[in-house]
Amino acid sequence: MSPKNETAAPAEAESNTLYVAIEISGSSWIVGVKSPISEKIGLHSLGPADVEALRQLIEHRRAKAERVLGRKVRVLCCYEAGYEGFWLERWLDREMSIETVVLDPASLLVNRKAKQRKTDRIDARKMVRALLAHDRGDAAVLSRVRVPSVEEEDRKRLLRERQRLVKERTSLTNSIKGLLKLHGIFDLDPRLEGFDEEFADVETAYGSLFPPRARQEIERIKERLSLVERQIAEVEAERDAAVRMGADVPIANVPEGSEEQTAAKIATLTQLKGIGENDATVLVHEIFYRGFRNRRELASWVGLTPAPWASGDTQRDQGIDRDGPAWIRAQLIQMAWRWLRYQPDSPLSMWFEKRTAGSRGRMRKVMVVALARKLLIALWRFAETGLVPTSAKLV
Repeated sequence: MSPKNETAAPAEAESNTLYVAIEISGSSWIVGVKSPISEKIGLHSLGPADVEALRQLIEHRRAKAERVLGRKVRVLCCYEAGYEGFWLERWLDREMSIETVVLDPASLLVNRKAKQRKTDRIDARKMVRALLAHDRGDAAVLSRVRVPSVEEEDRKRLLRERQRLVKERTSLTNSIKGLLKLHGIFDLDPRLEGFDEEFADVETAYGSLFPPRARQEIERIKERLSLVERQIAEVEAERDAAVRMGADVPIANVPEGSEEQTAAKIATLTQLKGIGENDATVLVHEIFYRGFRNRRELASWVGLTPAPWASGDTQRDQGIDRDGPAWIRAQLIQMAWRWLRYQPDSPLSMWFEKRTAGSRGRMRKVMVVALARKLLIALWRFAETGLVPTSAKLV
């Protein structure tokens, strides 16, 4: 084949499909188009978020292909998941009825033999080629991101808002403590009741009045801290109200994927001793809503499956693959430590203690990851089928 040709000889699907890849950035959109009437990948520059120009481009190229071929032409589009979320996929589906593949950017293959060349135009061509191979049935060329419904995505906001507020609370608290330590004051906690009264009369460790500008700065930070604490209380009250509502709803009697079903699953999980409202909300809204087919798929998505390295006589354990979100793995490991504390007589806890008997430090940290994987699978089965983990205590 000539070096100028961009793709292999078209298969049956390729001869009826217009492939479109969108490289999104804040300054422009580069759109790669592979038409069934041409072997070259055309590149087009659009303004950022200019969906009307994108519509005109796709309709023009589709109409041209249909005139030449004398038959209907399917359109298959793709773009990389990023900060823009899934609004473009929803727009393409609702406005143009186009199938869209939202792909994981890290899944695209790169040449490891030399320095990687990267521009938006190169990336657009790579995505078109990957989309072609994916449409032929080669699942290894890219990982397809599951697009949540608007309702599923919106349910995540409450938990993520709380996480952001908790981080902000910690930052503000540490800022106040740091300013106090500058002047030798170590026994005041800005989150305890009565801090304002104690701070009003405080003196430095070297016996003088607290500096006025530092005092004003602490007072302003304390105002922001009070606001954050009030918002955390509001978010947690809304979260707990959803749990109470779900406790009165049988899972079998509610529509699949509905708000009532997710609330019922959260309430079900909180019946286990050691699983709190926040843990259950993370599990249901961030993990279980995806509809996993089996335990291997579940553990793989979270990134808790082993990543072996074996070549000839060389074998090496690389630990877990860490494919999923890091903060979810951290939450699961915290849940595993709490499970050991509140469910010491369960088979999972006894398995952990047997494997780590006499060990300390690193070995226990390694094995708690395996425990987190086993616990996740047990909780998934409990939420989906009502199968209580063996010998687990209920609240």
